[in-house]
Amino acid sequence: MKRKHFIASMLVGASSNALLGACGPASDQSKSNEERSSDTADLPAGVIVHAVYFWLKEGITEEEELDFLHFFEALRKVPGVRSLSTGKPAPTTPRDVVDNSFSYLLLVTFDNMDEINLYENHPDHLAAAETYSKYWTKVQVRDVILD
Repeated sequence: MKRKHFIASMLVGASSNALLGACGPASDQSKSNEERSSDTADLPAGVIVHAVYFWLKEGITEEEELDFLHFFEALRKVPGVRSLSTGKPAPTTPRDVVDNSFSYLLLVTFDNMDEINLYENHPDHLAAAETYSKYWTKVQVRDVILD
């Protein structure tokens, strides 16, 4: 069980780093990795990173998958969202600690706990989840507060 939690925390960490890099100033390929890493300082301590992993049903059509993507646009309109990004698993090297079995990742940031609490219970969020849940078989959520 501890290994499972370790894997989940690694996924959140890797995903959060990708989000944090995307939220900073535009990427400059001439910068060193160290310089690019410092760009994440634009997200202050206390920011909440809400990472949601979706496993879509086997055999859904391309049209159904495109409809599912409207879910993310509906969530973007919920009050309190600081930023919202989505993605699919990266084709990284297979390793024991990597789980690329999910279909989509949703990363949302919030300025504080009040904002994420508003989001989680907002009627638009609940209605969107109800509308689009027909497309997934599994959802996992990982929330972190940045140091």
